[in-house]
Amino acid sequence: MFGIFKRSSKPPSPPPPRFPPVPDWRPEVVQPQDEVIRVLRHYTDGKKDFAVFRFGTFALIPNGLDDSGATSHALRSLHNVFHAHVDMRNAEMDDGNVLVTYNHGIGNVALNKTTSAIWEDIERQHQRALATHEVLITPLGSNKFDSCGKKALFARCYMFMDAQDPKVVQLVRHTV
Repeated sequence: MFGIFKRSSKPPSPPPPRFPPVPDWRPEVVQPQDEVIRVLRHYTDGKKDFAVFRFGTFALIPNGLDDSGATSHALRSLHNVFHAHVDMRNAEMDDGNVLVTYNHGIGNVALNKTTSAIWEDIERQHQRALATHEVLITPLGSNKFDSCGKKALFARCYMFMDAQDPKVVQLVRHTV
């Protein structure tokens, strides 16, 4: 009957790849922004202006920009990181937090208080924090991570979340 109920011999097309690639993991816990800001003020010795996005990603901005210029700078910087190869550097800080930085003054903090509370989830999910087809080479091998690396991957998820729907929620001005 006109072939409308005829089965197609072609298999269904796979879903189109996401571009830029993003991780599957979207942590449900949201780190307290006031604590992220306090930590960042400490790390910058109060000498830097920065913008904070909805999920806690920060963008260092040139001191003295007006609010519009600061917001534009932060959005452009996050866009530039997201639409390039995401070069991640992480460091375990003296206070137990993990600082994750990227190009263009973009970064995240994995608060020790948060990572301790959800460590089992981080252990279980950290491989899902890799973007599609991503391979990161560490001293342990390809896509093998120590605890600092797992915390960094957790924090980096927030950068991807912020980059997909960027909203600057606070501008923090230097105090010194």
